This record gives sequence, structure tokens and C-alpha cells, in this order.
Amino acid sequence: MTIDICLPAYNEELILKKNTIKTINYLYKLKLNFDWHIYIVVNGSNDDSLKIAKEISKNNDKVSYCELKQGGKGRAVKHLWKKSEADYFVYMDIDLAVSLDYLPILIKNLNNGYDLVWGSRRLKNSKVKRNIFRSFSSLIYNIFSKKILEHNYSDLQCGFKGINNRIKNTVLSKIEDNNWFFDTELIIWSKKLKYNLKEIPVDWQEDRYQERKSKINIFKDAKSFIYKTINLRKKLKIIKSIK
Repeated sequence: MTIDICLPAYNEELILKKNTIKTINYLYKLKLNFDWHIYIVVNGSNDDSLKIAKEISKNNDKVSYCELKQGGKGRAVKHLWKKSEADYFVYMDIDLAVSLDYLPILIKNLNNGYDLVWGSRRLKNSKVKRNIFRSFSSLIYNIFSKKILEHNYSDLQCGFKGINNRIKNTVLSKIEDNNWFFDTELIIWSKKLKYNLKEIPVDWQEDRYQERKSKINIFKDAKSFIYKTINLRKKLKIIKSIK
């Protein structure tokens, strides 16, 4: 069994080296009985992220990097997922807001037959440290998306997901967004295509690394998410009517 781990990096010079090394050391410590590899995808950056990624890759044969001129988390993940030939594909936000202790749980569920597994900040056993405003806006989006997209999941946007690569050819081609909405499309299309999905509670801390702040623009992204959610609903309805 093989697993590729994607770490998208958009202007992450402050935490890229420290968090990549932390991930490498954690994986070595686990002594996994399968092969793994980390890929840093530097996308649209204008800081020293690429230089740092090259340095890490040069000093560790378990790490590779690639550069995309355009930004967008979804673009970075899709680019690497298309190229991945591993059995499982995992992507995590480089701020490691989700504790690495949940990575073995994610992998275990994939190994137990789930096609898509992701972390949730809103399940009963989830542990979350987040400012009230962002927590409230996340709740509102989740309620809105449940109504519009007819799902019963608690958290679509957590940047901690694992995928069985056998679903790549059917799901990846349907995902259009190159930014944050990528996560919603991934889950909803996987549900629509009747794959085996599971969300797991995680320990998520917004300020796990004080020197790096979130790149989410609440008001701008909220408007975009509303539009894209409604547009996705229209696409799903069209497919349903054709059937």
C-alpha cells in the first residue's frame, strides 16, 4: 500500500519548513507498514516558499515539490491528485490546524474501505479552538449547504481529507473550483456518485501557530460560497432530471 500526502503552500515561508519537518518526523515515528511520500505544492507564492520547499526536498528523499504559477488550494490539490498513483491520497493544510495525531485514524478508515474520509470540527467528540465569529460563520454555511445541497454532514470545509485513489477518475473530472469551494465539491460529488464516505472528529486549533494567520476572507469568501453552492445545486438537479 502507498500513500501520497499533499501540502499546499501559498506564501507559507513562516511555517513551511517547521511544519513539513514535523510531519516527516511524525510519520517516521509511526513506523507505518506501507510506503508514503510528501509533496509540497507551492502555488502562486511570491515569498520564499519555493526556496524552502527545494531545500527540504534536497535533504529528504521522502519529500518532493512542484510549483504552480497560479494560486488556489483546489488547484494545488487537483494538480497533484491527477498525478498521484498511490493507493491513498491525503491533503492537509500546512498550518496543521488539525493535530497530526488524527492522521493514523484517517488512514485506518481508508484502509477499512471508506473512499473519502475527512475531519470534522462539529462532531460530538471534536475539539475546537476557534474565534466565535469564524465558528458562527462556519455554522451558518453548514446549515445553508445542508438545505441547498441536501446532505447531512457536519463540516465540509475542514482541510484534512483522505481519498481512496480508485474514485479519482469519476470524481476529479467533476470538480471545477480551484479555491476553497473545492472541498465542498469533492464531498458532494462523491456522495452523488454513491461512494463510501465518513467524517471523523478531530482536534482543530485555529491559532496552533501564532505567526501564521488564516488566509480566509470571511465576507468575500461567504459571497462566493453562496453563489457556488447554488450553482452546484443546479448542476445536480440537471443530472437528476436527465436520469
